[in-house]
Amino acid sequence: MGSTQQSTNTSKNDLALAFVAFSVDAGVLRLGEFKTKAGRLSPYFFNAGLFDDGAKLSRLAQFYAQRILASGIEFDMLFGPAYKGIPLATAVAIELARMGHNFPVAYNRKEAKDHGEGGSLVGAPLAGRVLIIDDVMSAGTAARESIALINAAGATACGVAIALDRQEMATQVINGQVVDTPHSAVQYVRETLKLQVCAIAALTDLLSYLAPDQASNTDMQAHFERVQAYRTRYGVAD
Repeated sequence: MGSTQQSTNTSKNDLALAFVAFSVDAGVLRLGEFKTKAGRLSPYFFNAGLFDDGAKLSRLAQFYAQRILASGIEFDMLFGPAYKGIPLATAVAIELARMGHNFPVAYNRKEAKDHGEGGSLVGAPLAGRVLIIDDVMSAGTAARESIALINAAGATACGVAIALDRQEMATQVINGQVVDTPHSAVQYVRETLKLQVCAIAALTDLLSYLAPDQASNTDMQAHFERVQAYRTRYGVAD
């Protein structure tokens, strides 16, 4: 049993590092100085919207599909929350079908349509156990909205699959002030919303990629200390 678990962990780590490398090469995960919505100065920025052609989306879907199947989450269909979740869920459904696992897929509109088929949901009817596909989590707000839509349709949200777990403190607004919380958005979704969460990679994987004994070039190594300092300042316990 121990050797099997070690093999699984090694495979997961390899997948995560390969995904980080792919994201950096694709220009989706950028290193430098970026201001986040919470007002933090982050040494990295992840923009899944830059998986912007067929080849990148296909490769991205492979990473999602492998991670989802390895997670052990049991589900009956996929749901992509508007907007970034729509192409993600669609691409993942195609890749899973290519691998022999055919699942229905649905997504929502931001505004309900009052003509044609009407409503805010598109695709297969929401039913059974629904796996939400998204890019990242910032505060768990999108997950709560998706859960409400899924529950209203009589289905059950069972989990969320994301590309990157930031592993940093989420924020909330109290009396008009943005304050840090003691938990990450992923921890909030797991512990409060009771959903399983699987991520292709996490901030610790980015650190492993940048580590002096792992980084492929000195430019990457130069970012390691700043990312480590950011993790120390804003990170949460695994």
